[in-house]
Amino acid sequence: MAQVQRMSRLMIKTLRDDPADAETLNHKLLVRAGYVRRTAAGIWTWLPLGKKVLDNITRVVREEMDAIGGQEVLLPALLPKESYEASGRYDEYGALLFRLKDRKGADYLLGPTHEEIFTQVVKDQITSYKDLPVILYQIQTKYRDEARPRAGVLRGREFQMKDSYSFDTTDEGLAEAYQQHRGAYIRIFERLGLDYRIVSAVSGAMGGSASEEFLAPAPAGEDTFVDCPACDYAANTEAVTFEGAPADGSAHGPAEELDTPDTPTIETLAAHLGVPASATLKNLLVKVDGEIVAVGVPGDREVDLGKLGEHLAPAVVELVTAEDFEGRPDLVRGYVGPQGLEKVRYIADPRVAPGTSWITGANKPGTHTKNVVAGRDFEVDEYLDVVVVEEGDPCPRCGAGLKLDRAIEIGHIFQLGRKYADTFQLDVLGQNGKPVRVTMGSYGVGVSRAVAALAEQTADEQGLCWPREIAPADVHVVAAGKALQTELALDVSDRLAAAGLRVMVDDRAGVSPGVKFTDAELIGVPKILVAGRRSAEGVLELKDRRTGEREELTVDEAIARLAAQD
Repeated sequence: MAQVQRMSRLMIKTLRDDPADAETLNHKLLVRAGYVRRTAAGIWTWLPLGKKVLDNITRVVREEMDAIGGQEVLLPALLPKESYEASGRYDEYGALLFRLKDRKGADYLLGPTHEEIFTQVVKDQITSYKDLPVILYQIQTKYRDEARPRAGVLRGREFQMKDSYSFDTTDEGLAEAYQQHRGAYIRIFERLGLDYRIVSAVSGAMGGSASEEFLAPAPAGEDTFVDCPACDYAANTEAVTFEGAPADGSAHGPAEELDTPDTPTIETLAAHLGVPASATLKNLLVKVDGEIVAVGVPGDREVDLGKLGEHLAPAVVELVTAEDFEGRPDLVRGYVGPQGLEKVRYIADPRVAPGTSWITGANKPGTHTKNVVAGRDFEVDEYLDVVVVEEGDPCPRCGAGLKLDRAIEIGHIFQLGRKYADTFQLDVLGQNGKPVRVTMGSYGVGVSRAVAALAEQTADEQGLCWPREIAPADVHVVAAGKALQTELALDVSDRLAAAGLRVMVDDRAGVSPGVKFTDAELIGVPKILVAGRRSAEGVLELKDRRTGEREELTVDEAIARLAAQD
């Protein structure tokens, strides 16, 4: 028999007004409905109802991971820095890491993710190909010192995550494990009731090759993704690629310098010359691991620094400062052009294709040059798609105009390959008696982020509206207030629990029916059963929280109807 949650004994405090610091829907409602409480910036306490939702999501994740043969472990969150120094990520993570020393002065960190430690565990435990393949996972708190924690539990400095890792001796085995996880994630998010998209992604600092994200569309999302209305192409904007078409450079005359005083920006240059910004070449200077690099894009487009950083990871990308121009007469601020640049690596967007002609800086104050042709007047060291993707950009697959949308990242899967195995020399004895280097996959689900994503996607004007699989109860019984109504509500609750349903009953004395009804809508259990004005007749009102449909049923009918739910 399931236990009945009596609200008269439940630690819950609902709020009528939104928290002053709340900007997103999930932040407002999770606090108002008594699911979470802010402890500090980016640090949250999960109250009893919130913990139930979190545990329900965890259960679904665990069941699907076990179904593909995953073995659950629990690694420490407090980790020695040496492992992360060996992989280079102690420096790569930078300020995101929580770093601390013990009483003896040894350096530690709070784990942001655990590739290094899992690799070392397998190196210690597995020595032969006969012990592989293996999938290990954990559900654990991670720590990242976010500069601007926001959106409630969506972007916190500590968060619940499921991270799993596959270990194989062959690339084919890795591909199979990747597909197993992909299928498990599809089942997880469908069971949770999430609307999601699977999009192509870049691996970035994680390393590896194949990479896909699972995104839950929501206005509060911090990821922007593209969706093609004409085909099934979808991708994180950082993974969108464009292939430029070479042009006939011979059609353009020789490069010609132009007197363009007081035109250090694309806008002032285009206005001065009476040309569209798309005819100009913008050259952004950045530092890549301290080295100045120029990035060229059409003047009407912006450089996506996040996208550039992902392409160049694990290198650190920063904008140049005024001090970087000191002692560099070849770099003229506001008038940089790719022609004649010395000792500067030049990266260009594919739109700056060989044979295309541009108006760009002449590397002289107050001067630009027209008819500057890529491949004739300057060479591109590397082509990378680094522009900010815009609505209507051509789909890389079919050419149709792309649509942009916001989303919450709820899962990410990587084929890591041998990056960490190489770092820690993770070898096993192969079939031929010789050492074989292991290949790995890394797969994450944001458990606490899924709570926020569901709140964002399913809530309405009245409050939260949970899918049954993860709701804190199957049915919320409300006693309108009188003794007879409370007695009936408690009796029905016990009978529903005996039928195997999870029941919350509002039996609070001295609380008006209006407040109880408002709280039931706010808390968001999928079915609301009211013992109201017809209680003396043994008649209850059943409301579907998601559709708003209401019907009057006898006690036996209500119990039979609720017990028959899938």
